[in-house]
Amino acid sequence: MTTLLATERIKLFTTRSPWWSTLLALGMTIGFAALVALNHSGGPLTVRHSQFGAQFGLMIVTVMAALAITTEYRFATIRATFQAVPHRTAVLLAKTAVVAVLAAVIGEVAAFGSWITARVIDGGPEMNLVTGGDWRAVAGLGLVYAVGAVIAVAVGTLIRQSAGAISVLLIWPLLVENLVQLIPRVGEDIHNWMPFTAVSRFTDSTVPGPIGPWASLAYFAGVAAVLLVAALAVAEKRDA
Repeated sequence: MTTLLATERIKLFTTRSPWWSTLLALGMTIGFAALVALNHSGGPLTVRHSQFGAQFGLMIVTVMAALAITTEYRFATIRATFQAVPHRTAVLLAKTAVVAVLAAVIGEVAAFGSWITARVIDGGPEMNLVTGGDWRAVAGLGLVYAVGAVIAVAVGTLIRQSAGAISVLLIWPLLVENLVQLIPRVGEDIHNWMPFTAVSRFTDSTVPGPIGPWASLAYFAGVAAVLLVAALAVAEKRDA
């Protein structure tokens, strides 16, 4: 497994997309924090305000994670990998682990970078990390990004095409999860259990929901686990 992890790390960082995605994710999240701090009015700036760009960063990270697997299918390099290591599950788990760790690092740097930037521009006592909600909003972002990356790798493995996987990963959290609220009677209940909506309660304690913040993160991780198991099962059975 150590060799597989090293191999997947080398494959990931010898392509351009992780580097550009990292820069774009950090630039978006920290840039939005600066804009919010510079233009904020109507009350003190809070920790939650500094994380305004977190969702944009998450979308970029999921795209990066999906590309990590779909580009291998696109250029057929996955075939050589599976020929060298017939145990496909081990290969995909190693790739998932490497991408998830990178996503976690991006999330932590983005979150703390955004918080520091906003604090420097317009820092008051409300910007101090005091409560559990404050710490989850900042330090917890890495966990959210890591689990989001696992979901993206699973979706990429299932779909195998970059355009299709990216479309699903962007349309689902930005459009589908909001549109379900329009369903009569049960729309709001369904919306509460949508994965990306649920995990927002982990980093933002002001978002209402049927379960608490840590349970919401566990639910999000459970969705990721189910998708990953399904992706591994499909990858074992079909041709590369």
